[in-house]
Amino acid sequence: MSEFRWGLLGPGRIAHKFAEVATRLPGSTLALVHGRTPERAAAFAERWGARAVPTAEALLQGGAVDAVYIATPHSEHAALATQCLMAGVPVLCEKPLVATAEQARALVALARQRRVFLMEALWTRFLPLYAQLGRWLREGAIGELHAVHSSFCFHAPFEPASRLFDPALAGGALLDVGIYNLAMSRWAFEATYGQAPQTLHAQAHGLLAPTGVDQRVHATLCFEREVTAQFTCALDTQSANALELLGSAGSIVVPHLFWHGPEAALWRGRECVQRIEGQDRINGFEGQVQAAMVAIREGRGECPGMPLDESLALAETLQALRQQLGVRYPFDAAG
Repeated sequence: MSEFRWGLLGPGRIAHKFAEVATRLPGSTLALVHGRTPERAAAFAERWGARAVPTAEALLQGGAVDAVYIATPHSEHAALATQCLMAGVPVLCEKPLVATAEQARALVALARQRRVFLMEALWTRFLPLYAQLGRWLREGAIGELHAVHSSFCFHAPFEPASRLFDPALAGGALLDVGIYNLAMSRWAFEATYGQAPQTLHAQAHGLLAPTGVDQRVHATLCFEREVTAQFTCALDTQSANALELLGSAGSIVVPHLFWHGPEAALWRGRECVQRIEGQDRINGFEGQVQAAMVAIREGRGECPGMPLDESLALAETLQALRQQLGVRYPFDAAG
């Protein structure tokens, strides 16, 4: 089988994790890199044995890559992913897939119309630790799932022009980190009951930054089967960053850094009956990258482990929460 050639748009901090995986997975390589700053792109490409190109068009033309990973600020995802899909090049796009629900609907419709692979890079769903947690849930280890509690908070200095706080870059806690809280709450329901949940009610309150983006968010969601999910995400707060799955017969706790899943425990009453540790082969990104490569080689339009309908549901819910807080981006649809 020929080597799988990746292209990369947006050689920033998170892109280094992808590049490490793309260059270390068997049968995979990082071929081309493009960034807004030529010097930065050249340095990144040299670091990972790739070649920097001056434009996105140069990266997409001539069949030089088999797929593209997009790691730019959130505000650029929609335009770049659209450009890739129009060129017939499969896309693995860093979460969030796009910044708004309208963009998500348009992008997914385009991918399906043109029959080009599209996937949101939500790596937590592919971690080995969560595979074991999914088995516990399916086996009824905690009985009926009743509630999901989680936090993802960190303290970032307020910088109005940064990607975290600038509305023009789709800043805010929800899109940067809250998406993990929401995604893994939905995953827990799906792992338990074998289908994605229907959200019956979603409510948010919190604090806005001076730039108008969400700085701190407390959200409550009600799913079918009387399952509730509550989470806090913030750019001005510290927390354990834990995930708790509460059931009728026990609970599952990921005590810290739940999105990376370093460890978890199964509890029944006051007794911990089993502990497990996460086992990254490279850095944790390898599961999603390998899943994308397999799906693309099989000619699929999407990845079963992160289907497009799930990305649509995430985008719709995140926008509903954001609108309740009064957060608007310059590129939001009118009305």
